[in-house]
Amino acid sequence: MQNVLIVIHLIIVVALVGVVLLQRSEGGGLGMGSGGGGGVGGFMTGRGQANALTRATAILAGLFFLTSVVLAVMANRGRVQRSIIDGAPTTTAPATPGAPAAPSAPNAGGVLDQLRQMQNQNQGGAQPPTPPAAPQQ
Repeated sequence: MQNVLIVIHLIIVVALVGVVLLQRSEGGGLGMGSGGGGGVGGFMTGRGQANALTRATAILAGLFFLTSVVLAVMANRGRVQRSIIDGAPTTTAPATPGAPAAPSAPNAGGVLDQLRQMQNQNQGGAQPPTPPAAPQQ
């Protein structure tokens, strides 16, 4: 369904670009040099052509926005909403109110350590997490 909607969306985009380029601008644009009387083979008068192209532009623009919104909703429908706060480790208060809590290791509880723990849990805990090596001086 999403692929069909993308193809329709692309057709609307190409048509919208074509209609916008056909409209007369101050410099003439691609309006085929219609000098006021109906230069495109006498198809329409200048005013009738402007009204038809304006209406076609408005309709195509509306369809473009509609398909854009529908595609965005379809793309977001299958996602599970998650918050990065949910995965944050909980901190405990120190035993004494005046003493700061000392970390067990530098950078303990960081994002990489959490990812290693999650990976080990998914693998069945076969390998314990290894602490990072200290830089040599």
